[in-house]
Amino acid sequence: MDLISGFPEVTRRMLVARGVRSEMVDVAGQRLHHYELKGSGKGPPVLLVHGLGGAANGFARLFFGLAKRFERVLAVDLPGHGFSPEYCLGPACVRGQYDMLVEYCRKVVGGPSFVVGNSLGGAMSVQLAAEHPELVRALGLVAPAGADVGHERIREVLSSFDVRTAEQSRALTRRLFHRPPWVMMLFANALRGIYNTPAVRALSADALATGEYLKPEVLKSLAMPVLFVWGGSEKLLPHQSLDFFRSHLPGHARLRVVEGFGHIPHVERPDELLSELVQFADASGL
Repeated sequence: MDLISGFPEVTRRMLVARGVRSEMVDVAGQRLHHYELKGSGKGPPVLLVHGLGGAANGFARLFFGLAKRFERVLAVDLPGHGFSPEYCLGPACVRGQYDMLVEYCRKVVGGPSFVVGNSLGGAMSVQLAAEHPELVRALGLVAPAGADVGHERIREVLSSFDVRTAEQSRALTRRLFHRPPWVMMLFANALRGIYNTPAVRALSADALATGEYLKPEVLKSLAMPVLFVWGGSEKLLPHQSLDFFRSHLPGHARLRVVEGFGHIPHVERPDELLSELVQFADASGL
């Protein structure tokens, strides 16, 4: 087992050793892997939703801090990500992933939660909140995708996940982080298989084919507390995305642009992101 391919399993074992439950659940006929940690706080359950090519493991360093403030912490591997098997390799792939998220919330989470989504997970979390507000107590958007910034800009973002060489892998790594970890740059060639999975390829192709983006009226309709966090060092999504969300999120949304945050602050700056989430929860009465 090489260093990179074995790292997800090492992370999983470390979490289990510290009391996090790791299990497969049956959701609408699809097997999904998820983590669950019982918390000691009085806040609602927290559901963490990763982005394109990500995994529940990416939130590992948030679990225990959140558990001090909330009653349960959950993170799910969407189909074809992390430890969840493939589901969609054809048309309507994005919608299929979203439908699985809805059913997971109904069957596993079982009630309204503080849904925190990153990147594609952020876009799906917005749709979840708009279409099924009974499942979302509050919404946290961390560098969310889904902004209507033009097809060519979205094409450029998705093409960066078409990783075929070590240099392309290093280029994508640099775009994801404020300061890329040296170990990921060193083992860039081994990361190609993680970045460019069948699920990533299918989701990218589907997103380009459908051209469906979040509608301004969907964002404006969000009635629950909303936190929007954007990185001052965001390099993956175009800066026009920030303008789009600023223009169309409801007036009660809390908007934060944080210096030192890249596209995945839950991986790179978990303590600072935890602070943003807890401050928002306190201010929102969660």
